[in-house]
Amino acid sequence: MFDTNLLGILCCPDSRGALRMADDACLAAVNNAIAAGSLQNAAGEKISEKMEEALVSEDGKRLYPIREGIPVLLSDEAVKLPLGE
Repeated sequence: MFDTNLLGILCCPDSRGALRMADDACLAAVNNAIAAGSLQNAAGEKISEKMEEALVSEDGKRLYPIREGIPVLLSDEAVKLPLGE
């Protein structure tokens, strides 16, 4: 589980803006796209692993996965939001 106390010191690697936890609706939409086999990260790699937690940039344009409590803040690992763009 991600320690939300870290949100004050982390930033989006692309925009340098703040990050927030993805809400349940966002995670559900992402996981539905994963289940449908249609979700890719910014590098164009297909995402097949369900997300339990994720961080969203303050501008709402990027989602970063959290794996085993560790945020993956790499530009290539980001998912562009909103989905389908």
